Amino acid sequence: MTMSSFVGIILLLIAVEIPGSFQHDRGHSKFRGPQVSQTAGTPWPMPLSYHTQATFTYVDAGEFKFTDVDESSSCSILEEAYNRYFPLIFGRRPETLFFKSSFKAPTDAMTELMVKLEKPCKDTDYPMLESDESYTLDVNGNQAMLSASEIWGVLRGLETFSQIVYQSNDGGFVVNNTQIVDKPRFNHRGMLLDTSRHFISVPILMTNLDAMAQNKFNVFHWHIVDDPSFPYQSEKFPKITNMGAYDPETHVYTQTDIKNIIEYARMRGIRVVPEFDSPGHTSSWGYGQPDLLTKCYTGSQPNGQFGPVNPVPNSTYVFLKSFFTEIAQLFPDHYMHLGGDEVSFACWQSNPEITSFMKKMGYTSYSQIEEYYMQNLLNIVGGLGKGYQIWQEVIDNGAKVRADTVVEVWKAGWEAEMEKVTKLGYKTLLSTCWYLNYISYGSDWMAYYGCEPFNFNGTDAQKQLIQGGETCMWGEYVDGTNVISRLWPRASAVGERLWSAKEINSAFLAQSRLTEHRCRMVRRGFQAEPITGPGFCREEFGGV
Repeated sequence: MTMSSFVGIILLLIAVEIPGSFQHDRGHSKFRGPQVSQTAGTPWPMPLSYHTQATFTYVDAGEFKFTDVDESSSCSILEEAYNRYFPLIFGRRPETLFFKSSFKAPTDAMTELMVKLEKPCKDTDYPMLESDESYTLDVNGNQAMLSASEIWGVLRGLETFSQIVYQSNDGGFVVNNTQIVDKPRFNHRGMLLDTSRHFISVPILMTNLDAMAQNKFNVFHWHIVDDPSFPYQSEKFPKITNMGAYDPETHVYTQTDIKNIIEYARMRGIRVVPEFDSPGHTSSWGYGQPDLLTKCYTGSQPNGQFGPVNPVPNSTYVFLKSFFTEIAQLFPDHYMHLGGDEVSFACWQSNPEITSFMKKMGYTSYSQIEEYYMQNLLNIVGGLGKGYQIWQEVIDNGAKVRADTVVEVWKAGWEAEMEKVTKLGYKTLLSTCWYLNYISYGSDWMAYYGCEPFNFNGTDAQKQLIQGGETCMWGEYVDGTNVISRLWPRASAVGERLWSAKEINSAFLAQSRLTEHRCRMVRRGFQAEPITGPGFCREEFGGV
């Protein structure tokens, strides 16, 4: 970023954050209802370069359309986006609009957004880590142009355009003269949802994907199974689902459900990365897959309890290859998350089969058993043409994994961990700072906003290994009744940290913009909770 661009952003932030300094007629209407806020029409997350003026033009909702500069560049992803964004701009529900019955857009109102896509998109396109999400947006009078190299940049630009159009006090829709040049700071901007501890229905997952797209997240990290339940419906191993799910009829994700979620996400430029955590966190696997888990011993006899996956027998890897082949065929993303966290060695230590195997292999620590298991699993998944992500414990326990492994850092002391992992040459994700399942009274979003992934001792080469980060919602106390309100807009703070420039880091300056964005989400039908003390949205949530 040039210094002039940075200064332009800061000056703009000052203008839109200090009441009365934005020279606009927002407070001079005869309309006697709630007034338009000073931050109306301000985008979230903040673009890389954002210059706006007080001069505005009306947008004719009755005549407005999206126009492809080159129709041959279009595809179903773009066409569906147009259909999706029209009601987002002009109101999904009548009760959220303050139309004046006498209002009529002037003859010189804006009637179209021109969209220029340089690289033609295909109906089958799927987003990747390397996808180009950059775009430019130019609004000048009643002319507006959105340009992007790839379809994913167009989707991000459409979201920004939908945010900078707002409803004025006279009931008309307006947009200020604005020039935006934008791209994400990090390519991986993820959200983990745990659907094992409590089941979350498909419609709620799709609602959350909408919210993710409207905050420019691009990875749904689906922690789909864990110790408590196995809601993934496997075609090859139906007994695992039938015996491991809370209810094999009502609390499962069928293959069709999963395909629908992947497609819903794809249309919004969101990748779906499944996590099947092992060798620990696998209790629910063992009910329907005999001899997969390690038998725990008391003295010389099994005690009826089971530990992590048994890494010794060849049958373990025959199962894993067959199972992950199914996963690889169902999930199109290049990456799978293979877990590896919180592996208790106690059961392995008690089992004579594993003790004998350690002696045979010349192992001196049980972390070498974990390394043996993970290397076998990585070889299986790599042989399927997939990349893999793991939790940091695999590295912490001394395992040496393949060079192309992506390590996710989640424990306290993340600064030292990031330094260590990147020094080893591994690509890295950060999630420590952004565990949204931990809640506290007050504006806890500020702590999430203040976390800076580059704040660790490392060279520029080490920091180039940071792919981005993830915010996590673990499911011990979350289900479909509260997951949306607990995530949003607290996750929005993480979204800006991962998208916007490093210099956009003041929670004080961000607060009024985030308050505006929260009200925008409420207006769009999300149960997004307040981020500050007493206040109101012009359009309050009216129920589902």
